[in-house]
Amino acid sequence: MMLYRLSAAARGDIVDILARTHERFGDLAAKRYEILIITALRDIAAEPDRPGSRHRPELGQGVRSWHLVLSRDRARRESGMVRRPRHFLIYRVDDDRVDVGRVLHDAMELADHFEAEQSWR
Repeated sequence: MMLYRLSAAARGDIVDILARTHERFGDLAAKRYEILIITALRDIAAEPDRPGSRHRPELGQGVRSWHLVLSRDRARRESGMVRRPRHFLIYRVDDDRVDVGRVLHDAMELADHFEAEQSWR
């Protein structure tokens, strides 16, 4: 498994996602979503070009996306699972590491939230 690194923007996205989930759905739902995000990060670190990931040339060379729904079954716990995840990871492989630039809602317009160079720091 490769290591992964979250950009400052991706870390902020995750904090916001979990805070909103907690506010709207409670502590247990936020914990399930956190487990789902961690599972998705581990999935792409284990196999960055795994089936279901999408090549995103419009976002730059080697950029891919991974929707959290694709990790949902592996994130299932006794307490349940996230039924309808709505976020995806934007990432690229940099040598021996997966860089995650953003974690975005699937209804967002990518061009408004992803800046090719800024999003990787």
